[in-house]
Amino acid sequence: MWEKDININEIREIRTKTTAYVGVGAIEKFNDIAKEMSDKGLDSVLIMTGRGAYKKTGAWDVVEKALKDNNIKYVLYDRITPNPEHKDVDEAVVMAKEINAKAVIGIGGGSPIDAAKFAAILLEYPDNKAADLCKFTLIPNKAVPVVAINLTHGTGTEVDRFAVVSIPEEELKPAIAYDCIYPIYAIDDPGLMTSLSEFQTMSVSVDAVNHVFEAATSIVANPLSILLAKETVRLVHDYLPKALKDGSDLEARYYLAYASMIAGTSFDNGLLHFTHALEHPLSAVKTDLTHGFGLGILLPAVVRQVFDAKKETILEVFAPIFGDKKDINAEEAANLVREWLHSIGLTQTLKDEGFTEADLDKLTDLTFTTPSLDGLLACAPVEASREVVRKIYEESL
Repeated sequence: MWEKDININEIREIRTKTTAYVGVGAIEKFNDIAKEMSDKGLDSVLIMTGRGAYKKTGAWDVVEKALKDNNIKYVLYDRITPNPEHKDVDEAVVMAKEINAKAVIGIGGGSPIDAAKFAAILLEYPDNKAADLCKFTLIPNKAVPVVAINLTHGTGTEVDRFAVVSIPEEELKPAIAYDCIYPIYAIDDPGLMTSLSEFQTMSVSVDAVNHVFEAATSIVANPLSILLAKETVRLVHDYLPKALKDGSDLEARYYLAYASMIAGTSFDNGLLHFTHALEHPLSAVKTDLTHGFGLGILLPAVVRQVFDAKKETILEVFAPIFGDKKDINAEEAANLVREWLHSIGLTQTLKDEGFTEADLDKLTDLTFTTPSLDGLLACAPVEASREVVRKIYEESL
């Protein structure tokens, strides 16, 4: 039982902060949110999003009308890309200052919402740049309010205090985590997610599974992070194949969106370790590598490394993937995870993505030198030595 992996004499902080609206048609709740914002004097906002999904999904039709109906001025920055960059955040903040933006709305997946969180901080620290946050020369304690309208079911950023923005020219992709950037409201409307491609559907769902695997097996895991992890894996295991078969299946999208949301709460509590610490250098070096996809490539090797340290928890959390196999070792567990990943379409290795043996030392170096990743490594259930990190990369080739 996973309970044996919890030290009841260690005090754990359990976090649940953002108000999230989940369900088909939840986007309509933005009308109420906009009215509340107006009533509170938040009458000018920066909107951060990608190049097209905010319109394609229909989210913008609701958001724009609600803003106009409530006399809220806005400036739209619709150039956020996957693995958002510091210069884009800075550019958006300049635009926001021109209208004295008092809040930020992120519309999209993890990238626009993360970028929105960065911008929300910088609007309170007008003399700083996004790179200051990335390099931790700015440690903030305030931000303007953030509203997150989620268009994918993977990151969980709509309900947590984390955000990631990269400095590609330095091959740095750090993560920040501050209480001031919890969104005040989040919208998880599965009706906005039906246009996700099969690849996106798979990748974001694998992201959610990685979140809870790490949150349940970190040295700061708590009962809530483990409980949510078990339910997340069950839901993804059951509903991802349905969404891959029929992207318009609203029931499947609903439960994947819910799974992603509770996964965000899970790792907001239990934090992350190896797969995220090691993936960030991958997508910092190759900026077109999809985050969840990179995590999936690393996952079997990480399972192998930590299995013996957290066997009981892993057996319970991954029970839907392991099936009736109970008496297994680390190698068998890694293979079963790999078989599941193959079954949902993730068959590639790091070599398939262009990495070679010659990259291993550089990737290992980045894991230990990128700001913030040391905090993730410190949460691993086994010692995060250079040897272990390099071994995970090597096995993932």
